[in-house]
Amino acid sequence: MKYGEPDMLIQLSEELKAAREIIAKQQQEITDYQQQLEEEKLLQAEEISLNYLDEDIVGSSPLILQVLRSVAQVATSSSTVLILGETGTGKELIAKAIHQASSRKLKTMVKLNCASIPSNLAESELFGHEKGSFTGALERRIGKFELADNSTLFLDEIAELPLELQGKLLRALQEKEIERLGGQKVIHTDARIIAATNLDLLKEVQEGRFRSDLFYRLNVFPIQLPPLRARKEDIEQLSSHFLRKLAMKNADKPKQLSKKALKMLMAHEWPGNIRELEHVMERSVLLTKGAVIKDVSLPVAAGRIPATDQVSNIKTIAENERSHILSVLKLCAGKISGPAGAAKILGVPATTLNSKLKKLNILRKHILR
Repeated sequence: MKYGEPDMLIQLSEELKAAREIIAKQQQEITDYQQQLEEEKLLQAEEISLNYLDEDIVGSSPLILQVLRSVAQVATSSSTVLILGETGTGKELIAKAIHQASSRKLKTMVKLNCASIPSNLAESELFGHEKGSFTGALERRIGKFELADNSTLFLDEIAELPLELQGKLLRALQEKEIERLGGQKVIHTDARIIAATNLDLLKEVQEGRFRSDLFYRLNVFPIQLPPLRARKEDIEQLSSHFLRKLAMKNADKPKQLSKKALKMLMAHEWPGNIRELEHVMERSVLLTKGAVIKDVSLPVAAGRIPATDQVSNIKTIAENERSHILSVLKLCAGKISGPAGAAKILGVPATTLNSKLKKLNILRKHILR
């Protein structure tokens, strides 16, 4: 080996190493850029889907944006959706948004409130009946399932459906076929089901009021709507929206909220949620002579908890987080990952959720209670 060759080899080795590092860095940049492009494509797809949302869905808080992302994710499929939330949180609006962003939007969404029909007429409402099938059946009637063929059937207050009818609904969901009351002919129907309830369906199952097999059939893609008290940052935007609607209805200029009135709205707990806020706005407009609403008339809930008790019942952030994660896990029957898993609904990676379960000491026995 000639003099100086070892030094040249060392230099070449270092240059080769540096070149490899540059190539590795460039490859990582390409990978990151490709991932960014994929994420942008997903966001564009969501934005396109969200363009179909009902104009009454108002808000920009993280909680409502997560709901809207869920709507965009599920709308283009034919999967069954279960919308959960307190009374007045806007479950029907979300159902309409899913329908309007789907390929079935050209047909009208068919609605049935399971709590508003007598139990003896529920089967006829769902599946229809033939003439003479029971006393008073003077003509043939087409049921909601047939009307919703190639469209969407929204079953509101699904927990109120009579237990004896739940088995027939399950068969209709699984087999995509029905029989009219008093009929012999099997009718095939392709109705996309969106169900909603303000009750804890798992508790209803445990207490024998709701079939477990029907629950799991409906719980393919659950969407949990937040109560208004959990998204108070949307109150000002929602209030302005309702004031504009009222002004259009009355052919008048929209009234404005004073800072004092807005402060009162923000301090209220909203047991009736968005529906209650809309009614408060309507009442405030009627009671206000000028252009500015300086005061709002808030309803006092029956059996309101005294302020001292409210303070003692306040939970820590960790307690609230633990309670929220537990409720979502129960809705998902303990499933963590996957399209209908708790991690997807909560908007976090499955690994992050598993870490939180350990940190918050959430065990399987807590989920199955």
